Amino acid sequence: MAAAENQLIKLLPRKDRGHLLGICEPVDLELSAVVCRSGKPTRHVYFPIDATISLVTPIDGEPVLEVGMVGREGMVGAQIVLGVMTTPLHAVVQGSGKAWRIATPAFRGELARSSALRSCMNRYLYVMMSQLAASAACLRFHLIGPRLARWLLMTQDRVHANTFHVTHEFLAYMLGVRRVGITTAAGALQRAGLVEYRRGELVVLNRRGLEAAACGCYATDRKCYAEVLR
Repeated sequence: MAAAENQLIKLLPRKDRGHLLGICEPVDLELSAVVCRSGKPTRHVYFPIDATISLVTPIDGEPVLEVGMVGREGMVGAQIVLGVMTTPLHAVVQGSGKAWRIATPAFRGELARSSALRSCMNRYLYVMMSQLAASAACLRFHLIGPRLARWLLMTQDRVHANTFHVTHEFLAYMLGVRRVGITTAAGALQRAGLVEYRRGELVVLNRRGLEAAACGCYATDRKCYAEVLR
């Protein structure tokens, strides 16, 4: 794996960045792999490079609704910073790709050693709290169409590509709605010339139009990240 492309790692001073990368191992994350299970000890933290990971909340013990998404802008296992070894969320690979992985004991040791890493992780925790709160409000108050546009933009940001694989069934699962609702909303975006969808491959045709179609939560999330993680 070449130079680190995870944005949180890039924010660290050179010395701290080099020390952290020295305890990282490169891994390939496969589609649908579970990297963290809710309520279970967190064995590793992950800093994605071109992989995308969905954070899914469980209901009655079953993961049923996506409340967050992590790509190269973030990391999985941030609760370790608080001294908590388990997470309330299920973390499953949504888009396969590469990531840096660190064993939890080694990461805790690095947190104790590096004040720059602790500061960066504390700010990222704030961003995550803001994003989770926005997701809850978005689920309650916004219609499927704007929520779908937001999800597609979030995914495009993390895969850094105009084309990615996704099914209506998966979208319904992630957004917590019936498949027919996704079909209707996706059809409207396609008729508007914003996206093209064929056999599980979605192409973003008009990024600016998709941003206009998305709910305000998308812009709010981006603003929070830009202001807090500078």
